[in-house]
Amino acid sequence: MALVNPHGKEKKLKPLLLEGDELEEAKEKASTLKQVPISSREVGDLIMMGIGGFTPLEGFMTKADWQGVVDEFTMADGTFWPIPITVSASRETADSIGDGEEVALVSSENGETMAIMTVTEKYTIDKEHECQQVYKTTDTEHPGVLMVMNQEEVNLAGPVKVLSEGTFPEEYEGIYLRPSESRALFEEKGWSTVAAFQTRNPMHRSHEYLTKIAIEICDGVFIHMLLGKLKPGDIPADVRQEAIDTLIEKYYVKDTIAVGGYPLDMRYAGPREALLHALFRQNYGCSHLIVGRDHAGVGEYYGPFDAHHIFDEIPEGALETQPLKIDWTFYCTACDGMASMKTCPHGKEERLILSGTKLRKMLSEGEDVPDHFSRPEVLAILRNYYENLTEKVEIKTHKYAEG
Repeated sequence: MALVNPHGKEKKLKPLLLEGDELEEAKEKASTLKQVPISSREVGDLIMMGIGGFTPLEGFMTKADWQGVVDEFTMADGTFWPIPITVSASRETADSIGDGEEVALVSSENGETMAIMTVTEKYTIDKEHECQQVYKTTDTEHPGVLMVMNQEEVNLAGPVKVLSEGTFPEEYEGIYLRPSESRALFEEKGWSTVAAFQTRNPMHRSHEYLTKIAIEICDGVFIHMLLGKLKPGDIPADVRQEAIDTLIEKYYVKDTIAVGGYPLDMRYAGPREALLHALFRQNYGCSHLIVGRDHAGVGEYYGPFDAHHIFDEIPEGALETQPLKIDWTFYCTACDGMASMKTCPHGKEERLILSGTKLRKMLSEGEDVPDHFSRPEVLAILRNYYENLTEKVEIKTHKYAEG
């Protein structure tokens, strides 16, 4: 059997990253163009277009695309898409750009030129409407809502030629994978059914259990780690990678797991982001996406299984990659092992509910972590991180105190 097809009507990867002489010529040209600063989120989206992770997108969305995606999960050409992929500019900058003009998209964080864009349309949006539809709230305490509300006034649409992957290939060498590379890896392993496991946290026992359920029914599991920006308090990628590598070495059968990273920032869009995760995992070659409790959620904005239900609401055939829906998981002292609501008959007093948020809180506050919450080798890595982090924070505070 073959891997799932890339998303879109053409069923083939569409990377937009230039190479060789074409890249060098484009870089030279970009230096002569008007510069449009773009956010970290927009940089991540660009890189995903560059490597084919957002196949079949050819650039940032038009107003018709934006409207269709926000209201109907569908771009103007009928392509299924769950979250708008847009880039914005100030009114002054937008007014200075002519119809069909090429501009250079430049990271606002480090000044690197990321792409050349041909601007085919300029439009404004109802930001609150996008937030309500995509995030189910307009509360700016929600980090995804805040991202949208902080966008510039005017959206720019048009095709892009991507010039850079930023620092991801060097900074995360051996972990950062392009879709063509993950597909080649799966084929080399002889896998045709692959379950993606989305993570922005180190893996505790519940995560381990979810992936082992998937291994029982798929050829392998792809632990796919977010490498872009997180919210304050989340654990950085290098620490996660060390913890995950240790877990795989000690507790998984050899060659049942592959690990990779991707360059997006989290949007924390809950159910909608679960759909986006399935969509780009299809491009990476995954037949399934593990969807557990509160997938891609934040705070109390979504129900624990809203991300399960949304897959039942989209048109049949919208995605080849299917959800592997798994109920609430925990360690049960009466069962003497990991279990879920579907398999454990015991009461809540016997259940140790596991979550990344709870684990981070206990570790950051120096609390004892209950047995069976996480593997001891993983806890040792995380404790070391938090001990060093506390020292760094104290030093930084002391410097500020000195003025």
